[in-house]
Amino acid sequence: MLPFIIYGLQNYLKIKNLLKVLQICNKAPFPANDGSSIAIYNMAQGLIENGVKLHLLTINTKKHFKADAGVPEEFKQNSNYTSVFKNTDTSLLGAFSNLFSNQSYFVSRFYFEEFNAKLIEILSNNKFDIIQLEGVFVAVYINTIKKYSNAKIILRAHNVENKIWERHLGNSKKSILNFYLKLQNKRLKKFEHRVLNKLDAIIPITNNDKHLFETMGFKKNIFTCITGVDVKNYQTKNNVNIKEKTIFYFGSMDWMPNQEAVNWFLKNCWNKIYKAVPDSRFVVAGRGMPQSFLQLSLPNVLVIENVIDSRAFYEQYQIMLVPLLSGSGLRIKIIEGMAYGKAIVSTSIGAEGINCDPKKDILIADTANDFSDAVIELLTNSDKRIELEKNASEFAYKEFDNKTVVSKLVQFYNTILNA
Repeated sequence: MLPFIIYGLQNYLKIKNLLKVLQICNKAPFPANDGSSIAIYNMAQGLIENGVKLHLLTINTKKHFKADAGVPEEFKQNSNYTSVFKNTDTSLLGAFSNLFSNQSYFVSRFYFEEFNAKLIEILSNNKFDIIQLEGVFVAVYINTIKKYSNAKIILRAHNVENKIWERHLGNSKKSILNFYLKLQNKRLKKFEHRVLNKLDAIIPITNNDKHLFETMGFKKNIFTCITGVDVKNYQTKNNVNIKEKTIFYFGSMDWMPNQEAVNWFLKNCWNKIYKAVPDSRFVVAGRGMPQSFLQLSLPNVLVIENVIDSRAFYEQYQIMLVPLLSGSGLRIKIIEGMAYGKAIVSTSIGAEGINCDPKKDILIADTANDFSDAVIELLTNSDKRIELEKNASEFAYKEFDNKTVVSKLVQFYNTILNA
């Protein structure tokens, strides 16, 4: 009888002492169809799989609206899922009005009373160990969190946001718009610095960003945690017919760095590649495709506005391109691409945060000529492409398993709670 009592007591204590986490997001995570929603959803799944008692509270924006009805019931229950709708789109009036404040318009549009009220309700009815902010934009709610909770406040930094704009503006021509964006980025940078003083820890996705936060003066706990994926699921093939001599770019095309990347590639690389391999084809795909891309009329260039089945898309096209010139954090699409076993050509910025061999697991090229030559080599040398595919797949298995990745974060959380 005594062993059963002890066993029951152990189970009771185990349940009672579960790590309790509130995950606050600025974008609904399901369906996980872009980099940030993949990062949020996979993190939530990883926390659940590692025994965390999770509450997920998200802004459901007009721009990236995802109906609650489409979220799987099991995930809703396991994550105590709550979303609050808000139109956070930029507008000319909002942008102009913001000039007369001292806040960054990038940030201020994510604060609204309905979400604040829901946050207060959740904090009042639950006691959390950790409150994990998914990105700096939801840091506008830190004062509310501190008023209603004693939990550790952690920023999971998908990017160093001001660095994205800094890099982009460095590649752009002078204009009235750029003047306005520089002002907003200056305010954003100040906001990010103020936020650092209110945090208990930062979880950057890459060591590059970890270093940036350290140079910004953050001296508390920092733990790098890459975004994981269910690698085994990615490598289950559907036997889709592969289109030979194809290269592709796949990403959210309403994100400025992605537009910049495709424009750079088309302007500086595609002509040379097409001349060297006349039967090659370039496919640009992603949600939020701008009209300027939809109206492109270039030889052997195909633009797809919405990809219905991303698995089938990855399987049918051969060589993945990531010619990013700006951005910060981790390109989740590279994680996915390697998990799918794709041969990838990327710039150094595109591959930031992925500790792979730049000649064995992926090809890195930073000039137009080098980038073009790398693509041509993979189009004309199938042995090299197949070798790269195999190495990418093996690297993904070793580095990106989601449950393992998040288990290390849970260990870190327990460490700082017990410090």
